[in-house]
Amino acid sequence: MQQREEKQLEFALENIVQRVNDLKASIASMIMKIETEYETLNWPNFLDNYALISGQLTALTKVLSHDKCPLLRNLTLLPLLLSPERDEQLVQLTEGRVTTFAHDLVPDYLRTKLEPMAESKMLQVEHKAANLTYENAQKQIAAYQKVVLHVWDIVNKAREEWEVESSSRGNTQQNSSVTDTHLLVAAVGMGKGLKMGPNPNGGNPTSGGMMVSSQGRSNVSGSIPIPPNTQSMPMNKAPSTIKTNIKSAAQIHPYGR
Repeated sequence: MQQREEKQLEFALENIVQRVNDLKASIASMIMKIETEYETLNWPNFLDNYALISGQLTALTKVLSHDKCPLLRNLTLLPLLLSPERDEQLVQLTEGRVTTFAHDLVPDYLRTKLEPMAESKMLQVEHKAANLTYENAQKQIAAYQKVVLHVWDIVNKAREEWEVESSSRGNTQQNSSVTDTHLLVAAVGMGKGLKMGPNPNGGNPTSGGMMVSSQGRSNVSGSIPIPPNTQSMPMNKAPSTIKTNIKSAAQIHPYGR
């Protein structure tokens, strides 16, 4: 009888450890995707990972509630050896999270109840829930449902506005030409497409203006007149009207020698 119970316990523990390892791997994979693939991760993939974790939790619950699984709450776990030195086998089993199985770590790792602070808070919540009347509970539920429905309406309205905006954006008519814009920028910045315009006063055509034209949808033309008194000036010299007064440094030095 005792040997059969030990075999059932060993078989149940193996199944539980396997289910827990699968669950741990799924949670680690999901966390890695959130941290590394947050730019490309979409909502359907996130829901698929969440559904996988939910299914694994359901499978673990079925294993624990199975008839052949012994009641683990009736069993007691006792440490066989406590040592402050590093245990390589323990490091390998815990994947490097626990290095020593010392006296200060045993109460935390072998705890079967909540921590005292968490347990006191849980008792306060349970006491408050037990003293809550049915009418107050229904009022709180109705208030929560009202808030949730209000948020749902806001989200639906924002989605409808976004869909209308995206659909209207695709049907907008083009009122500008990229080719004409490039031609105008090239004409103004680099002088492409410039032609010499006729002089209305006769004589040398260089004394007239320059006409800017672009071969596109829109034609832009204009003249830039050159004053007659500046035509005979040499282009490499400019008249200077600035007078300078340079004094010796010894005269303006505040400290004499």
